[in-house]
Amino acid sequence: MDYKELLKKAHENLPEAAFERQRFEIPKVKGHLQGNMTVVSNFKQIALTLRRPPEHLLKYILKELAAPGDLKPKGLLIGTKVSASKINEKIKQYSNEYVLCQECGKPDTKIEKEGQFAYLKCAACGARHSIKSKI
Repeated sequence: MDYKELLKKAHENLPEAAFERQRFEIPKVKGHLQGNMTVVSNFKQIALTLRRPPEHLLKYILKELAAPGDLKPKGLLIGTKVSASKINEKIKQYSNEYVLCQECGKPDTKIEKEGQFAYLKCAACGARHSIKSKI
């Protein structure tokens, strides 16, 4: 087989998701200040959109903001006053590190663990990249 035939065969074996062009948008933070605390009411929706456990996203956000916080039924409670733009910035950082594929930029990824190592595996292009397993 020559190169063009091999390339055509490889192209045919790619999953359909590799050819889809859809825009991935992270919802903006909705919330309010309550005394000295910040309440993010749509936190679980954001985690659902990113297809990650809310606890994983929570741990990352609180560590990045260096603030105490807790997940409550009404949303995320952060123990200090934090602007929505700062929280949105941290969520974007999280998605770049733990959600979006480094090869194709699609959000069709899963976090896989092998022993002490964690990888981001892309369902669209098949790429696999190591990530920090501990947040």
